[in-house]
Amino acid sequence: MKKLLSHLGLSLLDSVRDLAPIIMVIAFFQLLVLQRPIPDLAGLLAGTFLVVLGLTLFVQGLKMGLFPIGETMAHDFATKGSLFWLLLFAFALGFGTTVAEPALIAVADEAANVAAQGGMITNSEQAMQEYADGLRLTVALSVGAAIVVGVLRIIKGWPVQYLIIIGYIGVVVMTFFAPPEIIGIAYDSGGVTTSTITVPLVTALGVGLASSIRGRSPLTDGFGLIAFASLTPMIFVMAYGIML
Repeated sequence: MKKLLSHLGLSLLDSVRDLAPIIMVIAFFQLLVLQRPIPDLAGLLAGTFLVVLGLTLFVQGLKMGLFPIGETMAHDFATKGSLFWLLLFAFALGFGTTVAEPALIAVADEAANVAAQGGMITNSEQAMQEYADGLRLTVALSVGAAIVVGVLRIIKGWPVQYLIIIGYIGVVVMTFFAPPEIIGIAYDSGGVTTSTITVPLVTALGVGLASSIRGRSPLTDGFGLIAFASLTPMIFVMAYGIML
């Protein structure tokens, strides 16, 4: 218990340190540039406290739960020696974490609202929900496929830079054929997938897998999965826009 409280205390100090520059910037421009009092100061302070507390608990949870379980499961699948189950686990992990990604849910809902207002889809709750769900599933499938490619790269020892170059060539080519309305959403989808839920588990999977395979380095081979996870949604979402 004492050890846990000690870790929480350190995480709390780290959270305060990380948020301090943001608070200073806001205070500087509000008080010195705009020269206006901060509205609802009590509410702002309470919200800041909740952010610090939430960030502390989240980071501590990553260290205690998500990182260890990701590395352990990757090691177990590598030890089991079944490529099929390892790739199936990689796809399910990428798909499941992306579907549950809060940032993706928010962006998909906003994209559906804008698409309805712009006349791309019918302005109805059902049409907007179908559009948002289709966008989420498209991105989730793309991340699942990306993690599979990333796992194969670790197993086979393929250089990550060549795969990334090929992927971005695909992004550029798809940009010429995709409808203009979907391009911005596609590019943003690549960013929102690499957020709070996906990044810790996918990173742990890569590091754990590289640590379990002889001849692979966790430092040089264990990272790079996030690059695939942010790259493939751009291609898949633009293809989704072409098919609509």
